[in-house]
Amino acid sequence: MMQQYHEAKARHPDAVLFFRNGDFYELFEDDAYLGHKVLGLTLTRRDKEIPMAGVPVNHLERYLGQLLKAGYRVAVCEQMEEADPKKKLIPRAVTQVVTPGTITDEGLLDPRTPNHLAAVVGGGTPQAPLYGLAWVELTTGTFAALDLPPCRLADELGRIAAAEILFPESLAEAVLSLPAPVLPLSRTARPDWQFAPTTALAALKEHFRVATCAGFGFADDQPCLRAAGALLLYLRDTLKANLRQLGRLQPYRPEERLLLDEVTRRSLELTRTLRDNQRHGSLLAAIDRTLTPMGARYLHDQLLAPLTDAPAIEDRLDAVEEWVQDSPGRRQLREALARCADLQRLTSRIATLRATPRDLAAIARTLRLLPDIQPLLENRRSDLLQRCRRQLDLCADLRQRLESALVEEPPLSAKEGGLIRPGFSPELDELRQLSREGKNWIARYQAQEIARTGISSLKVGYNQVFGYYIEITHANASRVPPDYIRKGTLKNAERYITPALKEYEEKVLTAEEKARALEAQLFSALREEAAQYIPRLQQTAETLALLDFLAALAELAVERNYVRPAIVAEPILDIRDGRHPVLEQTLPPGTFVPNDVRCDAEHGTFWLITGPNMSGKSTFIRQVALLTLLAHIGSFLPARSARIGLTDRIFTRVGASDELSRGYSTFMVEMTEAANILNNATPASLVILDEIGRGTSTYDGISLAWAITEHLHDAIGCRTLFATHYHELAQLAHTLPRLRNYNVLVRETDRDVIFLHRIAPGHADKSYGIHVARLAGVPEPVLQRAAEVLRTLESRHELPAPQRRPAASIDPPEGPPRRKHKLKPLAPTVPLLFPEADPSAERESPPPSAPVPFASDTPSP
Repeated sequence: MMQQYHEAKARHPDAVLFFRNGDFYELFEDDAYLGHKVLGLTLTRRDKEIPMAGVPVNHLERYLGQLLKAGYRVAVCEQMEEADPKKKLIPRAVTQVVTPGTITDEGLLDPRTPNHLAAVVGGGTPQAPLYGLAWVELTTGTFAALDLPPCRLADELGRIAAAEILFPESLAEAVLSLPAPVLPLSRTARPDWQFAPTTALAALKEHFRVATCAGFGFADDQPCLRAAGALLLYLRDTLKANLRQLGRLQPYRPEERLLLDEVTRRSLELTRTLRDNQRHGSLLAAIDRTLTPMGARYLHDQLLAPLTDAPAIEDRLDAVEEWVQDSPGRRQLREALARCADLQRLTSRIATLRATPRDLAAIARTLRLLPDIQPLLENRRSDLLQRCRRQLDLCADLRQRLESALVEEPPLSAKEGGLIRPGFSPELDELRQLSREGKNWIARYQAQEIARTGISSLKVGYNQVFGYYIEITHANASRVPPDYIRKGTLKNAERYITPALKEYEEKVLTAEEKARALEAQLFSALREEAAQYIPRLQQTAETLALLDFLAALAELAVERNYVRPAIVAEPILDIRDGRHPVLEQTLPPGTFVPNDVRCDAEHGTFWLITGPNMSGKSTFIRQVALLTLLAHIGSFLPARSARIGLTDRIFTRVGASDELSRGYSTFMVEMTEAANILNNATPASLVILDEIGRGTSTYDGISLAWAITEHLHDAIGCRTLFATHYHELAQLAHTLPRLRNYNVLVRETDRDVIFLHRIAPGHADKSYGIHVARLAGVPEPVLQRAAEVLRTLESRHELPAPQRRPAASIDPPEGPPRRKHKLKPLAPTVPLLFPEADPSAERESPPPSAPVPFASDTPSP
């Protein structure tokens, strides 16, 4: 047996090998130590030498999940025959290799989130390098690919959020140097030859049975086809199953999608929160009203890749509006959808021949609901809903076949029997009848023997060792007939058999055995029959996902009082009484303060927003970005009215944190994100800046913020919302015609400040940092000292005299007396930047038309 183990391990050295041995899966040698460390399994030894640990067969899924989550691969080695006393060694073979990207078991997956396997390969030329990227979602049959420049690779990997990534061994250094957030735990290097054009393209052509990939929208020399072919080869090696669910390879066209880089996705907390990386608290969790896993995954994908095509967005808005206006129809649709199973993943399980009787029964129940859904799509005005009606394939013939074959509640495994309906197979009915008659005969035989022997306690039993037997207590031993053959002794009874009992036992057991075997055969044939419907089932599943998505957006709009946005071509934003889609749900009802934003030629396309800490600047600018994004997925918005200009990208520079693993400081991260915006934003982009330059000295910070503002305004001209504490930047409104100053209103009292959370024209000149410190619980002596220092700095621009230490404190070493340090002027105030407005300025100060100290060399328009 250990020789079998070593042979299997040699074929899968990079996987944890679960080796079936009776009712347990055993881990041996190094795998046993890993199981002890990662899974907490008890470590023992076989034959006092071989380390081992085991898990019960029926608990495999639980332990698989833990290993996969930790990034390990698992090979499952099964017994290929039933145990037979005549055979000392049972044949064994690895039946599947499970990796984080190739999971198909429902219990190991999040039903509301895609589970992608990605592959990347280098291509292009030294002058114009490219990466080929392909990804597959095995449980839904999604298979897509694209070529992209190196600067976009990390962003696309972040959007896909793959559970596992494949790459050629020669590309390992480049891939592993990508930012950690976009790389999955499972990173699999594969031989270069599997990514070679001839090998990979041959795999694709063989799988799809085509002579060229041009029919899918690809040129045969595209690098992404090499990645896609390598994916197929990997899936063949690991799954060892048919890949019929992968029916087409789709070209992914980023130009049709609103681009969101990894920084923006994280900063806006689209699917996970920054604080604890949880779904709860994200935009996705706040707007998700879907009722099926298919719809939830569709919403997830659309949120990370919104549309940019105005007609397509309007089609969605038309459909959502129709469901908003038709509450009875929407309610009936959602009631039907709530009872639908995950048809996408069930179809995938059919393709890999891992579907159980319950899976097929769930498909039948879902198909049974379609005739209730189809009438709800009749006579719809929306083009998108009309298209859904045409694409909803009822698969009536498959439904009829499944319903006639399977009982309503079949067992989990086909080996258990009792899953085929009476009347479906005459041969099976006959065997069942024989089995039932045999059991009836046993009951009659027991009554007959009781009468013959006069032993009222006599009973006929069954176990796998003796088969059927007669059990008589020791007290009645003298009354046992001579034709009884003793087979065993218990503490209080003896067990016997008779020739008649054994003869009928053979008939009964043979009938039961044959019936179970026949049921298993019938189920396998039924599953193969269902596999012929995979393309039709996938189309219906995609249609149900889209319907769930649209109805859920309508439900959200009605529940939260959202309005339909107007989508326009001009790069504007006009949102009246806009609300934050997440915060308005988490705050007590009626407490969130709505705000307007009007970014256009008249009201300015660059908003410079100043105001105190905690006043709501960051909330406001994020809110604008989120509403823009929601409009592009076809959603209604939390506002009184909204006009949204088509946007090609949303950029954010919000907060910063050290990336110590890459040697990046807070300021380096901040400047890297700013550089990405300055190099890639276009006039159709939306840029959200929450502080720039805070990670360095005051002069450096203001200088950079000043220059970045001018560049965004002059060179790019995109819609920009910039929240800052650099009040000096407010002067740029004098020289930049499209820049407007806005601030967050506060109400000051003698000892307190009330944040009104209202955005209004004008700029602030205070940050109220000490007030916020008081709210945070900073001790009062510290607050009083900070106020004293602040007054000194504001009045004299010099350091205050050191505080006298308490007598009990340790005196500093003796030395020359301390000097009062004169400060260079702090970040200039408004009068200092425009000296002509300062009464103390010298007469030869620059006239108002002269460039200000922080302006760029290029005159502003």
